[in-house]
Parts: sequence; C-alpha cells; structure tokens
Amino acid sequence: MNRYLLAAAAGAAMVAAAFAVPATGQESHGSMDHSATESMSVASKGYMEAMKKMDEEMGAMKMSGKPGVDFAMMMIPHHQSAIDMAQAYLASGENDPELTKLSNEIIAAQEKEIAFLKGWLGKNAN
Repeated sequence: MNRYLLAAAAGAAMVAAAFAVPATGQESHGSMDHSATESMSVASKGYMEAMKKMDEEMGAMKMSGKPGVDFAMMMIPHHQSAIDMAQAYLASGENDPELTKLSNEIIAAQEKEIAFLKGWLGKNAN
C-alpha cells in the first residue's frame, strides 16, 4: 500500500512540476529576441518576422471592452501570422510532403477565417 501511495505522490509531483514552469517557447512572444537572425535560415527569419508583425499589431490594438469584438480583432493578425509562416515554409523549398500539405491547409483555412472575422466585425463592431 505504501508503495502505491509513494508512486502516486511522485506522479502528482511530476505533473505539478510540469505545469509550474512554462515550457520553452511558451513565454510571451514579446520576450523573444526577434533581432538575433544572422544564423537563421530565410524561412526561420520569415517566421520571426511574422511573429514580430503580429506582436506589434496586437499590442497596438485598443480593446473595445466587447469580448466578441476584441476576440475577432485579435484573431485577424494571429491568423495572418500563421499564413505568413506557412508561406515562408513553402518558399523555403524544403518540400516535406506533410508540412507542405499542412501549410497549404493553414493558408486556406486562415484566409477563410480572416474573411469571416472581417465580415463579422463589419456587422458587429459598432
């Protein structure tokens, strides 16, 4: 019985520890050094530029106080960043079939969602 309690306690401690510290890359985008690009591939530079653009656009937004409007406004640059990153991957020429398929799917889905969000804002932002 004690062995099972010890194992359960150890498991709980590991789960708690996993959630106590953010995983690498989960900290705020603003804390990332977007300027250290000299050793990056062209695609990686494109990913970082897309994220920097998104951070700037989202950071400059004035919140309306309306949850739906704010959500829609914030999602547009977020989705555009995904499109920009997918396009940077496709332009890299790596041509991994799975990532190429995913990149094309991301572009199509995010463009459709951006169009929806813009239309929704046109009807609901006032």
